[in-house]
Amino acid sequence: MTRKLLDGNGLWESSRMMLPEHKYAINRKQHEEGRKNKPILDGQEIELIETALVESFHEHRSVTVQIFDEYQDVNFTGIVTVIHTYRREIKLSISSGEWEWIKIEDIISVS
Repeated sequence: MTRKLLDGNGLWESSRMMLPEHKYAINRKQHEEGRKNKPILDGQEIELIETALVESFHEHRSVTVQIFDEYQDVNFTGIVTVIHTYRREIKLSISSGEWEWIKIEDIISVS
């Protein structure tokens, strides 16, 4: 009987009641395990990203920008309409009347 309680997650599964603090700790641990580190881009990759953004701005060409997120990368497709070099961010027009301000340092790829 005791061995069954300790197998796998048996200790938690056999418990009839779980404190909210324990449930929160388990959920937090599972959430933290899914985190990933931001990739380090070399100078050439950064230059390619910046060139693609400038071309989108000048030629009004649509690009897909991949933004780093600790849990799941996010993609936006649109045309670069504003480039703030001092603040190192772009304004990406996604559709009519809809845009996103994106920090250049958060971009991991552009296609």
